[in-house]
Amino acid sequence: MRHCIRVRLPNGALFRWSFQRDGEAVQIEAQGRLTLDEAAIARTAVLDGAGIGFFLEQDVADDIAAGRLVRLLEDWTPPRPGFSLYYPGRRNPSAGFKAFLALVREAAAQDMTIGR
Repeated sequence: MRHCIRVRLPNGALFRWSFQRDGEAVQIEAQGRLTLDEAAIARTAVLDGAGIGFFLEQDVADDIAAGRLVRLLEDWTPPRPGFSLYYPGRRNPSAGFKAFLALVREAAAQDMTIGR
């Protein structure tokens, strides 16, 4: 039997695994003997055969493409939209922050144009 690799969050709580299918959402507290405090280390543990893990797809896309990892419960893991950036609506943002926002907006526009 495979065991789940659990990840402890900075606040001390265990990361709960979230699944969704046909409008039904489920969160579970994974069971397993190995609890780590960083997803990158958990990925290494999974690659070494210590158990199964729960990851953002972008973090393991190369491993999936190369056949090092296999997606489980695919019907319970709908595709996620891209990241969102939230920031306070201050009246006078710094020049650096304005430049960062312009860069992010430009990159997002290029991704949409390319069809990623």
